[in-house]
Amino acid sequence: MIVKDNGLPGGGGVDQRQLLIHKMSGLESRYDPVICMLRSPFSSPGYHTTLKQAEFIHSTRDSLSYALGLLDTGLAGYEQRAFDVIRQVISLQDTNPAHDTCGIWSWFYEEPLDQMAPPDWNWADFCGSRLVQALARHGHRFPDDLREAAVLSIEYACEAIIRRNVGPDYTNIAIIGAFVTRIAGEKLGRRDYADYGLERLRRLHAHTLKYGAFQEYNSPVYTYIAILELSKLQSETTDSRVKAWTGELLELTWRSVAGYYHPATAQWSGPHSRCYGVLLEDQSKAFLQLATGGAVMFFPWEELPYEEEWYMSGIHCPPTYLDGFKVRDTKEIRQRLEGEGHDGKWAVTYMTPQWSMGSFTCSDMWNQRRPLLIYADNHGQPAYIRLRCLHDGYDYCSARFQSLQEGGDVLFGIDFITDGGDTHPNLDRTSGVIAASDLRLRLEVGGGLEGVTSVLTEKGAVITIGETEFELTTRFAAFSGQTDAGKRLGWEVHQEDGRINIDMILYAGPRRSLDFTSMQQAALVFSLTVQEERRIDLSPLLELTDEGRLRVSGGLERGGSRAQGVAGGTAAGAKRADEANKVNKANEVNAVNAEEEDRGPGSVKSMRGGFVLNLRPAPGE
Repeated sequence: MIVKDNGLPGGGGVDQRQLLIHKMSGLESRYDPVICMLRSPFSSPGYHTTLKQAEFIHSTRDSLSYALGLLDTGLAGYEQRAFDVIRQVISLQDTNPAHDTCGIWSWFYEEPLDQMAPPDWNWADFCGSRLVQALARHGHRFPDDLREAAVLSIEYACEAIIRRNVGPDYTNIAIIGAFVTRIAGEKLGRRDYADYGLERLRRLHAHTLKYGAFQEYNSPVYTYIAILELSKLQSETTDSRVKAWTGELLELTWRSVAGYYHPATAQWSGPHSRCYGVLLEDQSKAFLQLATGGAVMFFPWEELPYEEEWYMSGIHCPPTYLDGFKVRDTKEIRQRLEGEGHDGKWAVTYMTPQWSMGSFTCSDMWNQRRPLLIYADNHGQPAYIRLRCLHDGYDYCSARFQSLQEGGDVLFGIDFITDGGDTHPNLDRTSGVIAASDLRLRLEVGGGLEGVTSVLTEKGAVITIGETEFELTTRFAAFSGQTDAGKRLGWEVHQEDGRINIDMILYAGPRRSLDFTSMQQAALVFSLTVQEERRIDLSPLLELTDEGRLRVSGGLERGGSRAQGVAGGTAAGAKRADEANKVNKANEVNAVNAEEEDRGPGSVKSMRGGFVLNLRPAPGE
């Protein structure tokens, strides 16, 4: 299949111009001729905007995308509307040099910048990129006054981007900011912008190649943005250095995408550093289908949900990596993300033809994180297992996840920090105290659930998806915030909203203050094992440190020798889970013993390495 990236027919390929025209026609009913912007149903991630009850909004970013799409169709009947939209959105930019927000836009027409909490500086990048493309491709069609206004607006956006100067660890904004400043510099003859954009791209290139991955690692939504924006930059620039650097970054990124794609479930294997859903959305599916030229097919071509910003972007997967989207294989991926050597932060993924399991060695539990994520083939339908910690139904950021994973076996722990956020890592810091009527851990099972079962066991649960069994086992659990200190922490199973929820309730009752700074102990250790793959003795070695922390490592190797190489030191051997449990009883908190289990001849070895939990909640590390 040949996918044409322009409006030229021929070659038996897909004509993207016709897909674009169809897309813009479908947006007709959402155009508001009074405000001259695109209308959308209101939705919010819960931060930045203060709007709560709005039914509809007019998005600045989406409206500029709409205007660019209208111009890209080449249809004369759309031209004036596109100019009206651009003129309106430009008028909403803060252009007062005395303001910190000079050069950026609010998210919505309905909410001025000074009402946002706080404003989102990324909007200089997002809106600026669309203006730059519109001017670069269609500036000769602009009325003179609008062209002058657009140039000035782009300059304000560039100044805001340069003033903010995000580092290469903020992947998508580092790329988009480089695009805006570099292309603006080239098109407007501004050497200062062009030089800044080049240096920003150089730093991103060096940082990414050092670790072999973007900082926002294996993120379906942000990897998509990275590929799209790097492709645009490569297509629009005239500079050979920019083309070379973007080419190397695109090669690395597509290698990663193909490596994490799981053909049996048609899902993007975890763990995900940032993600808005769990199963791939139509936009991601359509993007992969378009970029691979149909190597993966989700839609008939004539029904592809095309996005206007894909037009003339140059997106394509190198042929070298197409097999990754088609061949069902067994493989393991280990990627260091931070730090040096084994002690750094790692992502681990193990994949078989039937399922994939991914985990981070350390992560917060923000609602955009997927620190422990499994996809499994349920007789042709994708199902997933996802770990969450919920404060009154919303993911609690100050729960911390740590793990060891070997193949289809993962040993993981949860503890709590006292200087983190509630719903966001840093926008709503709690100081270690939250008001709550409910706090729970949840193993969420979703997707195609026909025939999927979850059966409680003495220590956890067994989840059966298709032909695969996943066993959850509690190894240690202490949480002194309960009203009923004598109640054992166990699991419950509920079905709700098309999902199976396996919950460990840490607190449920009248709304009250949970003060983590005064808790005696709050830490939990579990294992999750794919039964068909069990090769590891997961009985953990738990050791109390002199600082009152809980050191967790693999249990016993074959022959009974103790595991070595525990994070922070060597397992002492004398202090084990039974001692930790004695301390728990002395402090009248709940605990489940971590027991040694003799798995017999089938046991090969224990996991190597370990992690340390704060038995008493502590500031973040």
